[in-house]
Amino acid sequence: MKVVLFCGGLGTRLREHSDTIPKPLVTIGSRPIIWHLMRYYAHFGHKEFILCLGYRGDLIREFFLNYSECLSNDFTMKDGGRTLQLHSSDIQDWTITFVDTGLHSNIGQRLVRVRHLLSGEATFLANYSDGLTDLPLDSYIADFAGSEAVGGFVSVRSPQSFHVAESAAGGVVTSIGPMGGDGVYINGGFFAFRQEIFDHVEEGEELVEQPFARLIKRNLLWTRRHDGFWRPMDTFKDKIMYDRMASSGNCPWMVWRREAGPQR
Repeated sequence: MKVVLFCGGLGTRLREHSDTIPKPLVTIGSRPIIWHLMRYYAHFGHKEFILCLGYRGDLIREFFLNYSECLSNDFTMKDGGRTLQLHSSDIQDWTITFVDTGLHSNIGQRLVRVRHLLSGEATFLANYSDGLTDLPLDSYIADFAGSEAVGGFVSVRSPQSFHVAESAAGGVVTSIGPMGGDGVYINGGFFAFRQEIFDHVEEGEELVEQPFARLIKRNLLWTRRHDGFWRPMDTFKDKIMYDRMASSGNCPWMVWRREAGPQR
């Protein structure tokens, strides 16, 4: 099953890094978040990727063109470094298609611009490329396939809470309290679509606004709640959290490590 990754956003909330590199290249340990996400999908057997490029897409191309397997795999070096013997491989069996979908295109239009690459795919996956999870992807896909929905997404608990204020005339506050946590679920950005999604996206539209509203009216939008690990890479605080998790070996999104022994 092909996986569409939206990699063209400006990343305005992560300016500390995205002024110079696109958000998908912000690193967690020695690898960028897009690698972690692709490795997650590949673990479940989905190794055909379509990268929808925009802002600093050239850097994403360069990363994969200059990719070094040795940064995340054990290897043996011989002959003073002239011979490298890999003990395992990450991307050898991946197929990655790079598509310039425009600097200022929204998500809906980026998807439309790669439609021709999804011809023949009854169902495909898509992702914002700015968050990670330990979602059991195989059962998620099976549940979606068992529905009649055209589009599906994972709904997750918001990692943040906000103080919501209500006020009366004149600005007098009548109540204030937290919103978020256990009772609030948001779109986690892990999508599954049937080919019919393209019948619901019109020129210029954002994906989760007008198209999803049409699907809702026809009872064709589905979600699965996930209460396990999920976290976005939206802010510098998120970047620090991911780095701390990686340095301590507490990486629940690395589902590929569970059968391979201790995480590293």
